[in-house]
Amino acid sequence: MSATAPIRLLIHGASGRMGRALLRLAADNARFEVVAAATRSGGDVDGTHALAAGRIASAPGFDVLVDFSLPAAFDAALELCLQRGGALVSGTTGLSDAQRTAMDAAAKSIPVVWSANFSLGVAVLNELVRRAASALPGWDCDIVETHHKDKLDAPSGTALSLGATIEAVRGSKPHYESLRVGDVVGEHLVQFTGIGERLELIHRATDRDIFARGALEAAACVNGKPPARYRLADLLLDPSR
Repeated sequence: MSATAPIRLLIHGASGRMGRALLRLAADNARFEVVAAATRSGGDVDGTHALAAGRIASAPGFDVLVDFSLPAAFDAALELCLQRGGALVSGTTGLSDAQRTAMDAAAKSIPVVWSANFSLGVAVLNELVRRAASALPGWDCDIVETHHKDKLDAPSGTALSLGATIEAVRGSKPHYESLRVGDVVGEHLVQFTGIGERLELIHRATDRDIFARGALEAAACVNGKPPARYRLADLLLDPSR
């Protein structure tokens, strides 16, 4: 019996921090083969030849396009997936409402995964938070997030995403606190407080590679799936994995 063929990846936005991590980690993982990379201007990225974004249509065949680029480059990546029938895994932030609508429409034809945070632990944390918010409707809820001192936005996008999960269940927003200290990669505490007891759900990130690993895991999980819009947690908690 022949071995399973590796999943063919196109890394879009390969010159960024996430793109470089994806190239490095995929090279060490037998499940994947990077068949192409794309950057704004093309050229060499850590020993990998990259296409210029304007020439992405000339990329060879791929199974999954992993996109960590900019909103201005997103439309071409999505269109290429539609033309080729490839899956899209994207962590590009700052998308417009029109781009989000286009992504939803594309999910009728191809499998699509978009997330602002590809940490596998955060994806599971979000599901635990959803269940706790539903089971403890009368309890106070606070989200405390801690990041390195150079992070400008507060609350973090992950904290706001966790808060949106709570608001969808309860109809009310949690209370947020943000700390900016040292070189902390990221920590999120979701706290539910009742009379005489408190439930704390915590995720701590100590290595930025977790986000690239999560995106690769999403690519492995979504490859071969039917067209739909998938959440990372849907893929991770799928019993058929």
